[in-house]
Amino acid sequence: MKKIIAVFSFFAAITGFSQPADMRSLIEQNLQFAAAQYKWLDKNTPDSLMPRNFNPATGKAENSNTQWWCSGFFPGTLWYIYEYTKDSSVRLMAEKRLTILEKEKYYTGNHDLGFMIYNSFGNAYRLTGNPAYKDAVLTAAGSLASRYRPQIRSIQSWNANNRLKCPVIIDNMMNLELLYWASQQGGSQQFRDIAVNHANSTLLYHYRRDHSSWHVLDYDLASGSIRQRITWQGAADSSAWARGQAWGLYGFTMMYRFSHNKSYLSKARQIAGYLLNHPRLPSDKIPYWDFDAPGIPYEPRDASAAAIMASALLELAQYVKGKEKNNYLNAATIMLQLLASPAYRSRNIGDNNGFLLMHSVGSLPHKSEVDVSLTYADYYFIEALLRYQQWYLDNK
Repeated sequence: MKKIIAVFSFFAAITGFSQPADMRSLIEQNLQFAAAQYKWLDKNTPDSLMPRNFNPATGKAENSNTQWWCSGFFPGTLWYIYEYTKDSSVRLMAEKRLTILEKEKYYTGNHDLGFMIYNSFGNAYRLTGNPAYKDAVLTAAGSLASRYRPQIRSIQSWNANNRLKCPVIIDNMMNLELLYWASQQGGSQQFRDIAVNHANSTLLYHYRRDHSSWHVLDYDLASGSIRQRITWQGAADSSAWARGQAWGLYGFTMMYRFSHNKSYLSKARQIAGYLLNHPRLPSDKIPYWDFDAPGIPYEPRDASAAAIMASALLELAQYVKGKEKNNYLNAATIMLQLLASPAYRSRNIGDNNGFLLMHSVGSLPHKSEVDVSLTYADYYFIEALLRYQQWYLDNK
């Protein structure tokens, strides 16, 4: 695998963005493969569960119940595949999974309703117009809003534990899309206000001077002050956990889409600059799991972080011009080309238990999901391919 990556790293290093003539065929081939692969994955996943990961070292796949924070990614990916293929059998698979997921619209145990409900039911409503899907999103927005803490103008991510009193994590930026969308689709205006307040608090308190992000801010609700800034999944409290940086990039880009607040666009551009100019970002643009991991260059890469970054950069490129736009497109192109290569993508139907991408990292400090296939890596990979096709090929 290292030899393959080395070859593609060299290729990526010498590639400039010039709207590659083969990107259309690359995207079409990968979306067609995704359709066949996900049919296999659906067939081999119990109807009452969602696929979670596959570990090639053990040969074991793990599924989850619908309360797992990533339960919406599998049906969300199926809807993206349906968007491309218009295959009614894929739509039936997606609808079947929504049936078991729908009850989570009432879930208030953490902040992940956006991942669970918006990525699944939101895409379903966008593609079908079924009002029941819209209602599920609006209900979920109310459930998420129940975790808003006005004392800190933020949504509490996790419940308190023996170490944390009121944790707010950078990942939470992703769930604001659920709230903002709901406010525009007949939901309470409060949903928008909560999303804006949370984004503004993140802007003020979650970022360092170099535009990297802490993972966790722990608040004291009584005083509204920050008790500690720490990591939960990164290499150290002071490190730049790669997927967390990608969440922030995506989140602020998305918030600019909804609000047109230039401070969000500015922050997204600053985060992009931090990531793309980082001396420890490999030339192939697939980041190590943490930019400050002590064993670089022998640390695991994180395909999930790269997929999120690629999708975010493709959107961010829509809001800027000239050289900056080309830089974002160039980086996203390189990422997608490598993720679509044998270095990272399954070759044959059924490989990696039906997942698309290999070599993602869930939580290395907890020795959980290290160098595995993950459902959300696939989701953002497919989203990025569709964005590239729809925004930069079909509309050029």
